[in-house]
Amino acid sequence: MESKLRLAEYKVLLYRLFLGYLFYFIARVLFFAFNTHLFAVDSSWALLRLCYYGMAFDTTALLYINSLFILLSVLPLTINTQPKFQKGMAILYFVTNLLAYATNFVDIIYYRFSQVRSTKATLDVLADENNKKLLFTHFSEAYWYVVFIFILCAVCWIWLYGRVKLKPAKVTDKKVYFSSSVVSFLLILALVIGGIRGDFAHSTRPINMVDAYKHITVPNQGDIVLNTPFAIFRTLGTNNYKLQHWADEAYINTNIKPIKQYSTKPVNKPNVVIIILESMAREYWGSMNRDVNIPGFKSYTPFLDSLSNSSLIFTNAYATGRQSIHAVSSVIAGIPSFQNAFTSSPYAKQKIQSVVSICDSMGYETSFFHGAANGSMGFQGFGSILGYQHYYGRTEYNDDKDFDGIWGIWDEHFLPFMGRTLSTQQQPFMATLFTLSSHDPYQLPEKYKARFKGGPLAIDKCVQYTDNALRIFFNYAKIQPWFNNTIFVITADHTSQTYYPEYSKQVNRFAVPILFYSANNAYNLKGVRTDLASQMDIYPTVVDLIGYNKPFRSWGRSLVSNLPDEQPKVINSTGNIYQFMQGNYTYLFDGKNFTGIFDVSDKGLEKNLMTAQPNAEMQKGMQDCKALIQDYADRIVNGKLVAK
Repeated sequence: MESKLRLAEYKVLLYRLFLGYLFYFIARVLFFAFNTHLFAVDSSWALLRLCYYGMAFDTTALLYINSLFILLSVLPLTINTQPKFQKGMAILYFVTNLLAYATNFVDIIYYRFSQVRSTKATLDVLADENNKKLLFTHFSEAYWYVVFIFILCAVCWIWLYGRVKLKPAKVTDKKVYFSSSVVSFLLILALVIGGIRGDFAHSTRPINMVDAYKHITVPNQGDIVLNTPFAIFRTLGTNNYKLQHWADEAYINTNIKPIKQYSTKPVNKPNVVIIILESMAREYWGSMNRDVNIPGFKSYTPFLDSLSNSSLIFTNAYATGRQSIHAVSSVIAGIPSFQNAFTSSPYAKQKIQSVVSICDSMGYETSFFHGAANGSMGFQGFGSILGYQHYYGRTEYNDDKDFDGIWGIWDEHFLPFMGRTLSTQQQPFMATLFTLSSHDPYQLPEKYKARFKGGPLAIDKCVQYTDNALRIFFNYAKIQPWFNNTIFVITADHTSQTYYPEYSKQVNRFAVPILFYSANNAYNLKGVRTDLASQMDIYPTVVDLIGYNKPFRSWGRSLVSNLPDEQPKVINSTGNIYQFMQGNYTYLFDGKNFTGIFDVSDKGLEKNLMTAQPNAEMQKGMQDCKALIQDYADRIVNGKLVAK
């Protein structure tokens, strides 16, 4: 009777699915173990509690991955228990499961850079890379121990799978066999649907990434609850530019002010050079931490620290995204990226008002410089959309003896190349440079290995190297005729490795520097500012400084005009949750509900101040957050990224 009812088959199926849960648990513990310093998990019990909540997300991921395997296991094919069929099933099981399982191990390392579980947006960014084979080879070598652990887990998984086998069984009573199979199939189908959705309630939506945050107090602990296959599956085909109707147009125009206009009239049109430093977080700069009081703090940017003494610097500034491509759209066009990169969306191919378009309308010559292979990171394509007249990459540099072997031309060579190129251009010019040497694998040219010793983080020595490359560039630039009428803007694309606990806090995982420098005192770019600032404030600030007096679209504010009706604000996203800072508070918003309100000084988001009756400032902050997100989606979806 047991063979007729196929009980042995169902028991083996359950065992094989159980193995998935076991190894996802192991991957989750490893994910935490390699990134412990990024999570405020204070006990083993707290970790186990997060793992328990993660089982719901593991269920969805495993059922997605094994849907065909489950279907073939329960269909009444009469040959289900035969050795050849079971061998084919084993191949299907491990090809699908191990490919998906490997993404968890990728995030063991990648998470410390992205600060979010990989999603479809990560795949979109990877698609823009044209040296994938080289990168795969390098990262496999650099993080061989993670590859080894994955292989070890895979071998153990395969061994455990083989320990429980189905014995071949003949179907003797087909009527009972088929009728019981139909009943079992319908029951299993219902369970699978419920497992994928997260529950059986008709009134609820399927489990999503934001559900990982329901049972936690520290926001980034949601990334422990999640698993990477789930994050990828749940973001395939999603639209992160949903039109909302939280505020009317009058409220948006009054409080968000998406259309700006300034009246500055410089004597001459200044040249503008915007330098976006790869991974050069605020944590590494001495000048950005003079008043932070971090015990034992060490700076790795002696040149930038000296330049800061003659610059206008913002020591409370934040990135609006987590990846390099996020920074370009935010800094140059004032368009932040939240769940997905704007540049990878179908909406990126519209007319976009930006520093580039405004400079072009004022007669500037515009150029983008990036020492990687042309097309890397999608910079060249997006630069073309923005309207840069020139693109200079590894191809234009045309000398691979200065190639670092992984990413592109070493900074010490490519920055002076930009300087020489600018000396051949007509003034005024606007140039954007994106550096690359302070990027994993954190290597140095042989001649600098004894000079730049770095610190406790692998990136520290590369920060020293890029800082020195900037010194070389400025030493060249300051003897050029264009130098005295040039405004330099320096920021970082995103943060990277952290050492000091202060910068492991949730809010400070977006902490970047912003610096404005000009040798021309007429621009009055000096001082230290502690008010809120973000990457999307750079675009309107540059527009203000160069004397563009017409209306333009921007969600940021000029950092030099300090108009009283432009309230400082910062918005970014952990990947699933909007993080909005304004006035005295930081707000967490999941797209539907506010999940937390914290004092703006509470960078670790430890004490939730949200109550049933928030005060007047909190109420306005929540409304402003929603209004900004609403206008952001409306302008992107409806092609309103240019002021009319």
